[in-house]
Amino acid sequence: MTITGEYVPSPSGWVRKQVETIEATGTTDSVHIQNRPVVLLTMRGARSGSIRKVPLMRVEHEGAFAAVASQGGAPQHPQWYHNLKANPEIDLQVGTETFRARARELSGEERERWWAVCVDRFPSYADYQTKTDRLIPVFVLERV
Repeated sequence: MTITGEYVPSPSGWVRKQVETIEATGTTDSVHIQNRPVVLLTMRGARSGSIRKVPLMRVEHEGAFAAVASQGGAPQHPQWYHNLKANPEIDLQVGTETFRARARELSGEERERWWAVCVDRFPSYADYQTKTDRLIPVFVLERV
């Protein structure tokens, strides 16, 4: 079942442009973040209930995907973090395929294993962690 409702584009210009490109081409392969492939998360806003979309770095491991709430090492979580916490049922687009997924925030050893995978795929995540006092959250996105 696809998430339905009013879609509200991101106030961030680069996010809005990437989402528009993905929708126009039908594939996440049409955009990149720092020369790396992306996935597209479609979720419900935590406060508004509106449909929100965000492209994130594609980190695939053991048939699931990671969502790293780094925000470049900013002191606060990205807005999409709060959306996933409040509404973990999402639509996930990978290439041309879109499917239902559930987001689950990781902790302990499981988070550490996934964090190592994420840093291996995108070493800047380790740098981002040194820029902030918060522990950067990692979600696993699993097909339902």
